[in-house]
Amino acid sequence: MDREDHDIIKYLDKEFKCSLAFTLHLIGDKYKSLILFHLKDGPERSGVLQKSIANISNRMFTYSIRALEKDQLVKRTVYPVTPPKVEYELTEKGRTLIPIILQMDQWGQEFAKKHHLYAPAE
Repeated sequence: MDREDHDIIKYLDKEFKCSLAFTLHLIGDKYKSLILFHLKDGPERSGVLQKSIANISNRMFTYSIRALEKDQLVKRTVYPVTPPKVEYELTEKGRTLIPIILQMDQWGQEFAKKHHLYAPAE
């Protein structure tokens, strides 16, 4: 479908004049993208997933994972055990973003290599 300049995307309570702005709303902040990236290989327990993302606070993790759930990119499963076990996994919609995220990762690697940004091994 060709995009026309006057098309507006209506999603939940927001309107987007640009499809890129809409996409960035869904995955644009670094934590949402990192959560999706770390779920690419399968379901993860909540604590393991959070620990795999450097410098993310409990508050930001909760905000980001809930937003991804609300947008139906991530599915949450709660197991009725003691202590409670919570796992997150990508939905079918979420899995469609993985090739894009992997391309961004590859671009970052190539950019860092080309500009000699990798720190020397100690």
